[in-house]
Amino acid sequence: MKAVKKIGILTSGGDAPGMNNAVWAAYRCALSNGIELVGIRHGYKGLIDDEIIELDTRQVDSMLNEGGTVIKTARCLEMLEDEGRDKAVETLKKHEINGLIVIGGDGSFRGASEISRRGIPVICLPGTIDNDLAYTDFTIGFDTVCNTVVDAIMKIRDTMRSHNRIGIVQVMGRHCGDIALFTGLAAGADYVLVPEMQDKYGETFDFSNLMNHLNMMWAANKHYGIIVVAEGIYWRTPDRAKMLREMIESNSNYEVRETILGYMQRGGAPTVYDRRLAIESAVRAVELLSKGTGNRAVGIRRNEIFDMDILEALATPLVFKEELYNLVNSLSTSR
Repeated sequence: MKAVKKIGILTSGGDAPGMNNAVWAAYRCALSNGIELVGIRHGYKGLIDDEIIELDTRQVDSMLNEGGTVIKTARCLEMLEDEGRDKAVETLKKHEINGLIVIGGDGSFRGASEISRRGIPVICLPGTIDNDLAYTDFTIGFDTVCNTVVDAIMKIRDTMRSHNRIGIVQVMGRHCGDIALFTGLAAGADYVLVPEMQDKYGETFDFSNLMNHLNMMWAANKHYGIIVVAEGIYWRTPDRAKMLREMIESNSNYEVRETILGYMQRGGAPTVYDRRLAIESAVRAVELLSKGTGNRAVGIRRNEIFDMDILEALATPLVFKEELYNLVNSLSTSR
């Protein structure tokens, strides 16, 4: 395949800590290989609207400690249609960009596959806080979010313990409960609710099991607790945490408070792990494109950076970490 001489880079979908580090690493690696790298603002929307920007060393170096994505991101419904995909390719050809790096989640990967199918080599990096791309062990941004959530949970725990209350902490994770699962384990949560368990109980969850759990805690003289809830638990209300509080209070004498962490989870400087994952992944992307290789997704498996076909990556099924889920709840009952 023809070697790439000019690469475009964009961030798509939800922002994730570490995206800026990937841009920095891609720029540095491209520069050292005699390849030009330009930014594309506002993801695929900016690509369709011709928002191509020049990058320079000073600008890119300033990104290193920034959360979010400096080159901006957006969701783009136009990329669901052939007309939008064709416009995206036209913009790339207009600017003589013959290679593209896309940082985002599964929807972003599907758009990248369509561009690659139209003759432009594309490499995808997994940038999503939910850790919901199964082909890779971890996604860029997940570790930072978990650290942010654990810090919040520990602070909430202090007040719950002081007042003999139960604290419900709602975290992000629409279809994948990894944030709730990993932070629940790390912060010593007393119960974790994740969307993957709904398959066992229909549209709700085993509420009686939760109440038995809380009653055992109180009987063991532990008169406070933390319940971590993934937002994907789909009761027929937008406020899952409030509904759970009302359910617990109407079936007990426990005093309950809820906290929805919301967008604060996404912000902040990335952790060392996310920086490393972003940087090494971006370097692999540039190396692949420098050889003319496209239609690949970069990830990490068993602590090693690797790449595979984009569609094969998307086809990898998510496997719920049920052993970890059981461990979280078994550790809490052993106190």
